[in-house]
Amino acid sequence: MRFQNLIQLAGVVLLSALSLAAAHAATGGEPAAVPQVDVAPCLAATAADDMDKAASACAAVIDNEKTAKADLVKALIARGALYARHDQIDRAIADDSRALLLDPTLADIFNARGELWLKKGDKPKAVQDFGAALKIDPNHEKAKANHKAMARELERIGAQMAVAGKPSFNCARASRAVEKAICASRELADLDREIYGSHLRAIREAQSPAEARKIQHEQDEFIARRNAGYGRPGYDLKKAMQERLQRINGVDGY
Repeated sequence: MRFQNLIQLAGVVLLSALSLAAAHAATGGEPAAVPQVDVAPCLAATAADDMDKAASACAAVIDNEKTAKADLVKALIARGALYARHDQIDRAIADDSRALLLDPTLADIFNARGELWLKKGDKPKAVQDFGAALKIDPNHEKAKANHKAMARELERIGAQMAVAGKPSFNCARASRAVEKAICASRELADLDREIYGSHLRAIREAQSPAEARKIQHEQDEFIARRNAGYGRPGYDLKKAMQERLQRINGVDGY
């Protein structure tokens, strides 16, 4: 019985050895190689601005789980730039965002995404991305210029919001009916403030004292006509104010 068991065991060992030998011969003695994902067609298609070829070539890289991280980042950046050139802003932002998740040290991509947020009108996110780019690379010229411009813009917007709905004069001291009407209307109050600001600018830019006096005289006449005309039949306060602003700024200034 023991002899029979030994024969059976020997047979199993032999079969195993034959199987291993066959596998060894089939693979040439080396482990099966993992096929590499080629990112070159994606990069070539995006560089050529070929949307059709890039769609399939880049998807083959981006959607492949075996793609190396470095190649995946390259493909996402390339496709994102292609989308941006064709004004597919949301898709470009999505690709840049994914690339930044994989590699958050890419100052250029933070700046590029900031410019995309700006195109969408999301200024706070744009400033945040420009700031992130500068944190990585304080000498990034485009990010510095973008961040500076946006900081000024947000400051200007904040200043406008602080005076929104407020005219150029103190409503608490308004005594005339026309002044009270302006204070009661956000639109008229903003318009009054624009007229006043444009008037001051015109005075500053006057080429001579005589020209400055002429501009001031025109403003005084407008105020007098406004005060006298308000409440009379056919008088349109809003129209009169719009025409005054247009007069100060020029035909194309309003």
